Amino acid sequence: MYAVIETGGKQYKVSEGDILFIEKLNASEGDTVTFDCVKAVSTADGLKVGAPNVEGAKVNAKVVANGKGKKIYVMKYKSKKNEKKKIGHRQPYTKVQILSVEG
Repeated sequence: MYAVIETGGKQYKVSEGDILFIEKLNASEGDTVTFDCVKAVSTADGLKVGAPNVEGAKVNAKVVANGKGKKIYVMKYKSKKNEKKKIGHRQPYTKVQILSVEG
């Protein structure tokens, strides 16, 4: 059984026991979060696709950790102006473990 959920403007295919790195949520470690924006659910009966969401479906997850991703560097450069700038960025994330898929 799996589901397709949307969080942080992105869609993820999840099933029970999966561990995901998603966009940062306002939840601390150990909290339980519920994703109500379920786009599709696959069960033994078949696939249910929502328009836009599946009614009554939800996915429960536990927050494992909050952190920041690997640092990336961005170079800004303007030719003929002797202007350049090096900028670093670390994207914050929330690591969640899927507990149950209800559909």
